Amino acid sequence: MDALSRRAFLAAAVAGAGAAIQDTVRGGRVYDPDRAGRAQAPITAADNDAHIQAIEKKLRCTCGCGLDIYTCRTTDFSCTYSPALHKEVLRLAGQGQTAQQVIDAFVAQYGQAALMAPPRRGFNLLGYYLPRALIVIAGAVLVFLLYRWTRESQTPAPASAPPLDATPEELERLRQELAKLDG
Repeated sequence: MDALSRRAFLAAAVAGAGAAIQDTVRGGRVYDPDRAGRAQAPITAADNDAHIQAIEKKLRCTCGCGLDIYTCRTTDFSCTYSPALHKEVLRLAGQGQTAQQVIDAFVAQYGQAALMAPPRRGFNLLGYYLPRALIVIAGAVLVFLLYRWTRESQTPAPASAPPLDATPEELERLRQELAKLDG
C-alpha cells in the first residue's frame, strides 16, 4: 500500500467518523438522548465558590464512593447523591450559616460518617496519635537492635591460641609430617 492510498484511506475514515457524529444531531437537538447521559443542571457562580468548595471537601458523599461531595459531584457524573448534597450545602450557606454550622448540620443529619476525617477529640485521638507513636517506638527498637548487633560483631578474637594438649613427642612428629608436606 503506497503513501497516497494510505492518505486517501485515512481521509475517508475521518470523514466517515465525522458524518457519523453529525448524524446524531438534528436541528440542534440530540438525535439519540441515550448517548448523552443524564442532563446536568446549569452551573452557577455558587458552584465554583471557594467557600462552598472548602465546606464540601470536608463532607463525605453518601453514595458510597468514599469521596468528598465536591470531588464526587465534579468527577462522577452518574452520582445522584452529590448534586442533592451540594444543593443542601448551598441552601444552608444561603441562610447565612457559617462553614462550621453547615458541617454541624450534616453531622446532625447523617452522623459522624458525613465527615471526611473524624474530629480530633475523645477516642478519635487514639487514631491520630497511635500510629505515630508506634512508628517512633519501632524506630527506637530498630536502632537499639542494630547497635547491639554491630557491637557484638566487633568483639575481638582472643589474643593467644588456647594451649595445646599434646606431648612433646607428638608435637615433634607433627612438625616432621608438616615438613614432608612442604618439601
